[in-house]
Amino acid sequence: MVSDEMLSQDEIDALLKGTSDIEDEVIPLSIDDYLSMMELDTLGEIGNISFGSSATALSTLLNQKVDITTPTVTLIERGQIAEEFPHPYVAIQVQYTEGFSGINMLVIKQSDAAIIADLMLGGDGENPSDLLGEIQLSAVQEAMNQMMGSAATSMSTIFTKKWIFHHPA
Repeated sequence: MVSDEMLSQDEIDALLKGTSDIEDEVIPLSIDDYLSMMELDTLGEIGNISFGSSATALSTLLNQKVDITTPTVTLIERGQIAEEFPHPYVAIQVQYTEGFSGINMLVIKQSDAAIIADLMLGGDGENPSDLLGEIQLSAVQEAMNQMMGSAATSMSTIFTKKWIFHHPA
């Protein structure tokens, strides 16, 4: 028999596992709880400038017109990131080592990655293979590196501070 002051074995097990017998209620995150409207607008504008610069770098690399939509600032839990992107996708993550602390991730649809790879490898981008081999992934990685570098340069200009990043191993 368990007293009011003692936990049952099930309750102890649940605490040790980090679970509970009660269904975990999913509480949606509200960006308003973390950022003011001015901060949201500022982040959106920084994203717009950075992505505009990235689009220009990609356009130059591919010798093609590149349009990137205006970014929107949203809040998602880290564990939900993979579900937020259309599958399949290609992602590159870089970590800032100077000027800013944190990571930046660029995610594109696999079909867009295939077009980029095809163009970089001398194709016309019209009927790229859906399969991305080592050569295609290397080409896409280079394109995305150029885009990230251009974005970092834009942010360096905005903040008058040098930004350096590297790819985590």
